[in-house]
Amino acid sequence: MRMSKRAMALVAVGLVGALAMSGCSKKSGGSSGASAGSGKDGKQITVAFVPKLQGIPYFEAMNTGGQKAAKDLGINWIYKGSTTADPGAQTDIVKSLIQQKVDVLVVAPNDPDSMAPVLADAKAKGIHVMTSDTDAPNSVREVFVNQATAEGIGRGLTDALLEKMGSQGKYAIVSCGQTAANLNSWIAVQKQYTAEKYPKAQIVDTVYAGEDEAKAVSMAKDLMNAHADLTGLVGECTSSAPGVAKAVREAGKIGKVFTVGLGTPQAMKPYLADGSSTAAILWDVESLGYLTAWAGQQIAQGKSFETSNKVGSDLADVKYFSDQKMLLLGDPLRITKENVDQFNY
Repeated sequence: MRMSKRAMALVAVGLVGALAMSGCSKKSGGSSGASAGSGKDGKQITVAFVPKLQGIPYFEAMNTGGQKAAKDLGINWIYKGSTTADPGAQTDIVKSLIQQKVDVLVVAPNDPDSMAPVLADAKAKGIHVMTSDTDAPNSVREVFVNQATAEGIGRGLTDALLEKMGSQGKYAIVSCGQTAANLNSWIAVQKQYTAEKYPKAQIVDTVYAGEDEAKAVSMAKDLMNAHADLTGLVGECTSSAPGVAKAVREAGKIGKVFTVGLGTPQAMKPYLADGSSTAAILWDVESLGYLTAWAGQQIAQGKSFETSNKVGSDLADVKYFSDQKMLLLGDPLRITKENVDQFNY
């Protein structure tokens, strides 16, 4: 039977469509990217992430992970933050995203208490709310995507520093945001763990530099001047970690004052190389971003988290703690000059 030109064209279009659908299913493990990334209404899911501060390597790495997940899962990912670690500026951005009616709103709050009512407003308007990197435990958030436990991070920082200090001596902490829940929880662990495991060591001061590396450098120098017998410094976030190391380098005290911190690998590399920093305690930040986007898709689709979740090939066993409504990325990593180049951020 001969076919008309119109019929032949329709068959060709059908074949192309079938091939396109076949390609999509291969990428998404058996279902098209469009359906996998759609909500109950059939529309593409939008997950918006508001970091504490946009433009620093740490949150840019989280964004890279979120973008990768969005591509894999077929969802829309928005990354929008302030260029200053200001709770008010962050609140304004969150409110603008509520007005955009995103499906899922994820925040790493600078001030958890002031953010709580804003998240409540988002929920009242039908938006799913989450926290990631930093929690707002007294809010209506549906899940907290946690990078590592406070216990693991606090102990990891303390052990890395006190090993170099010979398990004794005085050290100080240069933190960042004074109201940041995650930083304060780590500091609380450091204080308790130091007293229990290292009775000959003492934390002499804790200061706050915001998310300002230059201010962290200045404060670290002031601490060394105020405490002539200081032999250790901790940089509690990704701006103060290189800040304390730089202060030791510029003061000519490498090998006399030891530093550790929560620093991104490539930012810490030069300080690890010359010994002004002993180690960075961190986690795979890109994986944290990936997990955040995946979790957003799950709650937008009304899915429950399992006790153990296979998120992707690199995240095969992510634990969920229902009593805390928390997804846990895993254990913290100790980054040194020997393994720093395993990370490209």
